[in-house]
Amino acid sequence: MKTFKNKLADISVSHYKLVTFVMVLFTLITGAFFPLVTMDTDPENMLEKDEPARVFHNKTKKAFDLSEIVVLGIINEHDPDGVFNPKTLRHIYELTEFAKTLRWRDEKNPGQTAGVIEVDMIAPSLVDHMTQGGPGVIRFEWLMPRPPETRKEALAIRDKALSNPLLRGQMVSEDGKALCVYLPLTDKMLSYQVYTSLRKKIGELGGDEEYHITGLPVAEGAIGVEMFTQMGTASPLAMALIFGLLMLFFRKGVIIILPMIIATVSIISSMGLMIALGFPVHILSSMLPIFLMSIAMVDSVHVLSEFFDVYTKEKGRKETIKEVMNTLFAPMLYTSLTTAAGFLSLTLAPIPPARIFGAFLSIGVMIAWLVTILFVPAYIMMIPEQKLENFGLSAHEEKKQNWLTRVLGAMGRLSYNYAKPLLGVFLILAAVAVWGITQIQINDNYAKRFIKSHPIRKADIALNKHFGGTYTAYLILEGKLPGKAKKQDIQKIGKDLTHYAREVMNEYENAPGLAEALVQKLPDFARENDTLEDFLNSVIEHIEKISADTSDETYYAWQELQNFFGIEKEKLRTFKQPEILAYMAGFQAYMENAGLIGKSTSVADVVRKVNQELTDGRPENFRIPEKLQGVAECYMQFQQSHRPNDLWHLVTPDYMRTSIQMQFTTGDSMNTKAAVRAADAYFRDHEPPAELSYRWAGLHYINLVLEDKLVWGFLNSFLGSFLIVFVMMSVLFRSALWGMLCMVPLTITLVAIYGITGIIGKDYDLPIAVLSALSIGMAVDFAIHFLERSRVAYQEQGSWKAVVPKMFGEPARAISRNVLVIAIGFLPLLVAPLIPYKTTGIMLFVILSASGLITLLVLPAILTVAKKWFFRKVEKPDIKTVASPNFESKSVGCN
Repeated sequence: MKTFKNKLADISVSHYKLVTFVMVLFTLITGAFFPLVTMDTDPENMLEKDEPARVFHNKTKKAFDLSEIVVLGIINEHDPDGVFNPKTLRHIYELTEFAKTLRWRDEKNPGQTAGVIEVDMIAPSLVDHMTQGGPGVIRFEWLMPRPPETRKEALAIRDKALSNPLLRGQMVSEDGKALCVYLPLTDKMLSYQVYTSLRKKIGELGGDEEYHITGLPVAEGAIGVEMFTQMGTASPLAMALIFGLLMLFFRKGVIIILPMIIATVSIISSMGLMIALGFPVHILSSMLPIFLMSIAMVDSVHVLSEFFDVYTKEKGRKETIKEVMNTLFAPMLYTSLTTAAGFLSLTLAPIPPARIFGAFLSIGVMIAWLVTILFVPAYIMMIPEQKLENFGLSAHEEKKQNWLTRVLGAMGRLSYNYAKPLLGVFLILAAVAVWGITQIQINDNYAKRFIKSHPIRKADIALNKHFGGTYTAYLILEGKLPGKAKKQDIQKIGKDLTHYAREVMNEYENAPGLAEALVQKLPDFARENDTLEDFLNSVIEHIEKISADTSDETYYAWQELQNFFGIEKEKLRTFKQPEILAYMAGFQAYMENAGLIGKSTSVADVVRKVNQELTDGRPENFRIPEKLQGVAECYMQFQQSHRPNDLWHLVTPDYMRTSIQMQFTTGDSMNTKAAVRAADAYFRDHEPPAELSYRWAGLHYINLVLEDKLVWGFLNSFLGSFLIVFVMMSVLFRSALWGMLCMVPLTITLVAIYGITGIIGKDYDLPIAVLSALSIGMAVDFAIHFLERSRVAYQEQGSWKAVVPKMFGEPARAISRNVLVIAIGFLPLLVAPLIPYKTTGIMLFVILSASGLITLLVLPAILTVAKKWFFRKVEKPDIKTVASPNFESKSVGCN
């Protein structure tokens, strides 16, 4: 390694112009791919394409012709009649007509348009009012064919809407103060475009109403758009903040530009490579710049700090930088590999974007290391000697004793003189934190990713207060057709056929005789067919053939018997069976009464409502008909409405699969999980009348699946990263004991952070899960530096007591400054309106700051108490001085 690093240093110093040219060329080549960037803001892509839940979700959407929906909510708390006044209803009508026009050229299908699906929209002017048209007759009329002119007309619309359980709590609030217009989309990625168009139109209306736009696609789309906007803001802010810190440290503009250049090269190169290889920029990978901004430049800060410490005018820049690079080559390589390994652990996660993010973050770290090794010496050689006047440690010796030096000295004395009490305090705090970890609740909510003042967050709160819920999941029930006709099936059908023929004998005298002859042939039909359904079809076909050449009397008798087999065939259709529909209604009532969902809708509701109006319109007849023929009549009547296809959103045309639409009043995944568990318990404890299978679908449920993948995936990444770094530390220090000691600050920090998370009741969500895996590679570097410098100093001093003052001089100042550089670099994320970015910023700042602080307090205290264990045999490693790219090794003449 020695020969290799010397050659690199010689090349950089002797051919600095060529090195600079190659670096610039590489940056330009990778940067040239930026125009080809593609954005991926679809959270579904956080799951593998063959993930069973995702595959089933997409199949369900196709089977039931379901679309993702934008919800436009209108609230009027000022008018005593709520939204049901002529002015507000006119605005709603106008917005509905405007929404119909929200169509754009379809990029995926040339010549076609995409956007709002008019035929599936739900709005007062686009839904039916069902009413009785007479005994056994139902009439369908538009609820609001035109805006009302008078209060009386407006209130009549309200009364009609509230009389329909299918609309009450979904389109119209129970109190009449709010109304929702549902806008299904051809592609959920158009949600933000629809959102912005609606907001613009709403701005033109005026009035006393409150307008809110929500829905999971809107939240997901807005996060995607604002995510990239905030990265464009946070990255420059981070650069400006770090620039100020470096100016405070070095006071030389020509010097502090260097780390900025390296960070820029690392960001452009890693992002460019990602784009060139065809990977889209996802929610996670959009954070590459802010991470690399801080991490990429600390190697160069370390080199410049060492250069500052050893530079003299007599030695000159060339010899000085060669000496510095010779000293720091191996330690920077090792700590860069440690950091990269921590990020690379994300490739173990079952989340494709996380794997990409981890891989290219690791690449960015190693690019930063390589550029530091090659370009920093080249850059130093391009600085004229006169620019380095008054530069170096000797020029600022008098500034060493300052507040930072005094504080660090006090910390050193505290950790040595009060080591046991200090460790006792940390153990107590750790115990409390461990208890706090047991209180953590795993939960995620897309709406809560926005600050409370954000329009989407306000819409979520307002509309879910008035309605049954704006979050929808689908419980898909599937019946099972029987297999081959069994002997007992044939016997029962024969017996029922004989009984039926006797019932119609008064009208068809020869029916019993025909039935008896047919019963004799039923076993033959059963043997010839593989399923009961095929058996019934064969019998029906046989009747059609033999009845063709008979007398009229016999023909009609055969037709009556054929009707019997038609009914038997319909009985195989699971969701035409009254018992099954009643079972579904009972399940829906259970879920709603338990408070697990706000509202549910199924074909059981459609059948009950149609049956009510077919009977006499009275509320007590809102029930399932007792016979299959009654259910079939309800289905047929509903298909005479203006929106017959609405039925196929709830049941498939073969009536073997149905969808129960479950509305949730909160986007919290733990509520969804509770509903899933309750459904499992219900189906386990209440046996259905026929064999049913069930599965969940819908974006709201997909997010629950994603959360589960994220939590366990990032936990595995965290454990993998922890193990990798521990092994690397054990190899570096040639001791598993020292390797474990190196992991102590980070372990205490993470235990404390997650303990506080549980104690204060903050949800364990996506940002926190990601950060646990990301933080290891960064935060452990402080401990590496402190421990290796301690080992080297102990070899020189021979006494830990003598080592402590030395360690809390230059090394402690170096760690402190680098903690500031890397931790403060994440604070610009706090300006983002997205909670995940704020969480990332504050969590990384706290994790890195706390790791640095614990490194300077707990590690020396442990070494003080257990010095006989740790210093029995301290072997010197292959490298001269281990130092992290995340700290300076020497003082920098300020503070």
